[in-house]
Amino acid sequence: MKIYEMQIAPNPRRVRMFLAEKGITNIEFIQVDLQKGENLTSDFKQKNPFGKVPVLELDDGQCISETIAICRYFEESSSENKLMGESPIEKAHIDMWQRWVEFFFFMPTGMCFQHSSGYFKDRMNPIKEWGEECRTQVEKFMHHMNKHLEDNTYLLGDKFSIADITALCTIDFNRVNQISITQEQPHLKRWYDEVSARPSAKA
Repeated sequence: MKIYEMQIAPNPRRVRMFLAEKGITNIEFIQVDLQKGENLTSDFKQKNPFGKVPVLELDDGQCISETIAICRYFEESSSENKLMGESPIEKAHIDMWQRWVEFFFFMPTGMCFQHSSGYFKDRMNPIKEWGEECRTQVEKFMHHMNKHLEDNTYLLGDKFSIADITALCTIDFNRVNQISITQEQPHLKRWYDEVSARPSAKA
């Protein structure tokens, strides 16, 4: 199996952390330079018509795009360390938190970067005001997490899950937006230090 990725991008890191937590190592990683537009070639778009990474290519040539879809494939293929839930209620709560983190934290983080940095100005129209609005959304969600983590070890109580992986990768990527955990967020800092210490965080 192969995974096409750009190592410094947050979505591929989410997949690498997920695989590391599950102990899956038989993957070949192929680097795709997004800034150079290697993801926009006709060959790559045969693997993902939207030109995004990561993409999982199975041994039979089938391709799976989208971070959560890739993680779902490995979750269902392996009985080790279920990160997307075991019981119906646990699966539902993890899905709930995963969607919250993606919609209210991860996506605004990406939009803040794209519309504030000009990194992709050759292929999009950056809107500075939208970048600033997304920055506000990111900071607001970090306060929400801090409050929640006052009484919870992880986002799902005592259960480490894919939602924690997404949240950690989002916080780390926010360095490019110059957004970081503040002194007024001690519970978020405690959680961040614990999750960052996991071996998978270095994947």
